[in-house]
Amino acid sequence: MEGEKDILFVRRDKDGAVTLYIDEDWAAERGVDPSQLVKIEIPRELYANGTVQQLREYAATVLESLDSGTP
Repeated sequence: MEGEKDILFVRRDKDGAVTLYIDEDWAAERGVDPSQLVKIEIPRELYANGTVQQLREYAATVLESLDSGTP
């Protein structure tokens, strides 16, 4: 059985930086177009105990795998 997951919404900026959002409404309040967000599942352990930097690195890895077409 796969571990539980939490959701973050992610946007990669033009400079390559990854910005994390807890939900689409929060992103929209900050001026982000929700269509630019990617919904990413984060392992519960990382979500609960990881640093913001670790979450960004995980999200960046997931985005790269989506861009390259690898699971």
